[in-house]
Amino acid sequence: MPASPRTPQPAPAAARGPAPDARAGIDPRGPRVGAALTAALLVVVLLLPGAAATVALAVVAALFAVGAVRGAQGSVQGLVYRGLVRPRLAPPAELEDPRPPRFAQLVGLVITGAGVLLALLGVPGAVVVAAAPALVAAVLNAAFGLCLGCELYLLGVRVRHARS
Repeated sequence: MPASPRTPQPAPAAARGPAPDARAGIDPRGPRVGAALTAALLVVVLLLPGAAATVALAVVAALFAVGAVRGAQGSVQGLVYRGLVRPRLAPPAELEDPRPPRFAQLVGLVITGAGVLLALLGVPGAVVVAAAPALVAAVLNAAFGLCLGCELYLLGVRVRHARS
């Protein structure tokens, strides 16, 4: 099976930082299931009126915060995957580096957190403007395995590698 698009290409150790050991790899299906759950929540955000949408987006931002701190596998969505979905599947063909999905969680936090903050400051449409691109990213990940935050991470690795 070809390498996942989220698997970084080899780079000098200084560009990669400390390499995770094989046990630190994660099942690549987990973040996709998590993205599907996040997409469903973001659809709810877009359907809710006013303050309820802001509260719901704050919940999504909090879920991203957990994922940014604990990694995608330690997020609430990751726990749902491990508890409900993973036991029904065959073992993954390969594991992936947990750093790109963790960075993707941080990107999601920045986008949704900015939406919540701007909504609390009274900026009209802030929730929709933040939730819509987050929804697009979540759907791309869930449906096609294209993790935009992971791609940003890999771009950063390549830029650091090119500078060294």
